[in-house]
This record gives sequence, C-alpha cells and structure tokens, in this order.
Amino acid sequence: SPQVQPFLPQWLAQPKLVQKSIKDNLVPIRDVPGIHPRLLKKLQMNGIESFFPVQAEVIPAVLRSASNGYLMGQGGYRPKDICVSAPTGSGKTLSFVIPIVQVLLDRVVCQVRALVVLPTKELAQQVSKVFNIYTDGTGLKVVLITGQKAFAKEQEMLVQKKVTGYCSLADIIVATPGRLTDHINQTPGFSLTQLRFLIIDEADRMIDDMHQNCLNQIVKAAFQVENDSGSNMLFQRMKPGPITAATSCYPQIPLQKLLFSATLTQDPEKLQQLDLFQPRLFTSVYSEKKTLGDGAETEQDTNKKYTLPEGLSQCYVPCDLNSKPLLLLHFMLKMKFTRVLCFTNSREASHRLFLLVQAFGGVTVAEFSSRLTPNERQRTMKEFEQGKIQLLISTDATARGIDIKRVNYVINYDAPQFIRTYIHRVGRTARAGEVGVAFSLVLRIQERRFLRMLNDAGIQDVKKQPVKGNSLKPLVQRYEEALCKLEKTVK
Repeated sequence: SPQVQPFLPQWLAQPKLVQKSIKDNLVPIRDVPGIHPRLLKKLQMNGIESFFPVQAEVIPAVLRSASNGYLMGQGGYRPKDICVSAPTGSGKTLSFVIPIVQVLLDRVVCQVRALVVLPTKELAQQVSKVFNIYTDGTGLKVVLITGQKAFAKEQEMLVQKKVTGYCSLADIIVATPGRLTDHINQTPGFSLTQLRFLIIDEADRMIDDMHQNCLNQIVKAAFQVENDSGSNMLFQRMKPGPITAATSCYPQIPLQKLLFSATLTQDPEKLQQLDLFQPRLFTSVYSEKKTLGDGAETEQDTNKKYTLPEGLSQCYVPCDLNSKPLLLLHFMLKMKFTRVLCFTNSREASHRLFLLVQAFGGVTVAEFSSRLTPNERQRTMKEFEQGKIQLLISTDATARGIDIKRVNYVINYDAPQFIRTYIHRVGRTARAGEVGVAFSLVLRIQERRFLRMLNDAGIQDVKKQPVKGNSLKPLVQRYEEALCKLEKTVK
C-alpha cells in the first residue's frame, strides 16, 4: 500500500532554500544588510571576510525580526520563530551569534535576554567561546553553565544579591539542559522573564524525550509572573495570542525561538511539541530538479532528507570482525592516512582499540572520550589539529557537533546503527567547503542493512571499496604480538 505521508504544515512544505555549495556562494560581509559596523570590524579581525550561504540568509532574517528594538517585532507583531536545517560545518553558530549580539548591543540593564541550549559540554564551550569573541568590549556578559564548576560557583556567576533584590550578571547564557534546569529550580533570583531569544542548537537531540522537560521548564520560567517587588508588573508577559486592547497596553517582550540542526526532524508532531509561532524554515536540504537534454525536468532525490557536505566522498569496506583492526592499521601505516577521526560504538571499544594501536606502534594515536577531563580533551584536540596526533579514536557522545579543524578522514570503525549518527560522524570532515573522505568498515552481515539505511536517506554515492586479504598479511604477525602484549597489560 502507498505510504501515508503526514500532512506537512505550509512552512515545512515550502521552506526558504539556502544554497548548498558553500564555496560558490560566499557573500562578502559588507553585502549582508543591517550589520553593525562594530561587528563588521570584529568579523574582519577574526579573518572573516565572507558569510556562508546559511549565515547570509539567517542573520538578516533575525535582525529584521528585532528591528524595532527587542520589545516588539515588525509593525508591532510578534516575531516569527526560525528553524534552520543545514549540513554540518556550514556555519550555523555565527548565524545566531552575530544577530543576537547586535540586538543586545544597546541594552541598558543586564538581564538574561538570550539563552542557548546545547546537548553537550563541548558544544556549549565552543559556542560560548564564539559569543565571547563578539561581545568582547561591548559590556555584554556571557555566562557558560555546564556543570563543570561547582553549583554554588555558577550561582555566583548568574545572580548577585543586593539590598534592593537580586540582579542578573548575565545577558547571554550558554548551557546544557541538566544544569540549566537545576538553576531554574534552585537558584534564587535566577529569572528568565526578560528572555527574548531561545536558541536550541542540535535541535533534534533536544526534542528527544529526555530534554523535552527542560524546554518546557524554560518556557514556563519565561512566562512566570514576577511578584517579588511588583515593579516588574509592567512587563508582564501574556502567553502568545491575538493582540487585543487589553494585551497591547503592556509593552511585551516576545520570546522568539531559533532552532538549528544538521538533521532537523521533519516530523510535524515532534516540532509541534516545541509550540513554534508562525515558524519559518531555512534549509539546504531539498530535492534538485535535474534538467534532461530535451529541456524536460525530472524530479530526483525527492527523498533527500539530509544534505551532506559537498566536498565529502564516501566509501565502505566489507570485512569480518578479525580484520577490522588490521584494516585500520593498513590505512594508517600502508596508505599513510593522516588526521583520521575514527568512531566506535562504545567507550570500551574506543579504549581497547586505542590500547591496541598503541601496542602495535608506529601510529601517533589518542582517545577522545568521556574518560578524559575537559582540559585533556581540549589538549588532545589541539594536538590533533596541529598534526601531532594522526589518529583520534572517539565515541559519538564526544564528537557530536564539535568543530575539529582539518579532519582528512573519518573512519567508522563500527558501522553506525542510525542514519543520524552516520550524518554527524561523516560531517566532522569536509567542513566549511573543504574536502574529506569517510570510510565505513561494515561487517558482511551488516552490509544489507547499512546500504538500505543510506538508501532510505537518499544517500546513493557510497562506493564499495574492498581491501584484499593479501595486503593485510604483512601486518598479521606484529598484530598478534601486540595482542599478546595487550592481554598482559589488561590482566
């Protein structure tokens, strides 16, 4: 029977399309309307002369939605929420950093007006770093809350108690869900009633059940009536609804949601939970019309749900369990791969593979997992980027969304079970218009499922690249010695 397509709301069915190819569609920063001279200067100081397509579309859209100061949208209307679905490495972070810093530039009183929620500590750190660059010298305060500091320490960074009551020490908060909810529930004086922007990055992860509660709590806190001193009653927020005489006598601070993801769900029910207001979708995930020689058009790739970076080539190697480690060593030592990011499906597998490669010798290798402290992870990443480490072995949890510079190869040592995992892994290479290669080691029993998973997602250009057993033979003896060495250390 034909599959029933869920009814797509208009905004999902007719999104604003963003060019896929980054390199051919760079827009000089001065050609993007409405950016404050101060920020243009900052961008140039950071070596940014052009915006990527996503940035060139989204930055002006957010600025326009706040063109009447942050109390009202255009013409007194509430600003529309914005969803952005674009491939990994296409510049999503700057798309929200620039407009938010600009809208808040002339704020007088420090209040939490922008909140960015991200699924992992690494991502949060990465984003707060970018905010710090662009708020530097503006007086705007950015606070990072990820639970890396003691709870009481974070409380001191967020609010200050004065004789007159509490005051906020943050304009922009970058946070992970768990820690944020703790502050909403346990930090006296922590208020989101003046929140103007809620940014949900890696939105598909955040819509998952475990974080849904966090999003509900944020919205609840944002619409809470402050009754401490009565002075804030002027800015009491109504739940969004039609503008009537009664509701329009208060200047309202609208709460605008900005969602970003490489794999933004197209599932209307899930998006409905986010309770979006007249949302607009910007996407570079779309079907391309192929023109045939005679001028007729065929609609191809209609099932393309995800876009992959343009410069990415993908292959897979059918293999059996015992040859996996040998294949990796073959790539590193015989094929001389450099700057390789290698994914396994568990922390244990990562650790074991790391020890094994180390015991074999000849490859500078490091592991990148939740066993390491944040400082160790930062150091490892730096050494990888400098080329001191050639092979970085990681789990998905650690590497999601993270921007590691100059990854030449991604190797899926364990084939990913879900298409999203695949997209995010291979998206660590070929970032920002560069080229990169993704290899997946696929057990013969997984081959059919793996290819079907890619095919269902409209990814068809994955080449089969068998490696002959003979080319692995020279490694076998030394490999068995390494195994023995490893067994001894493990014992």
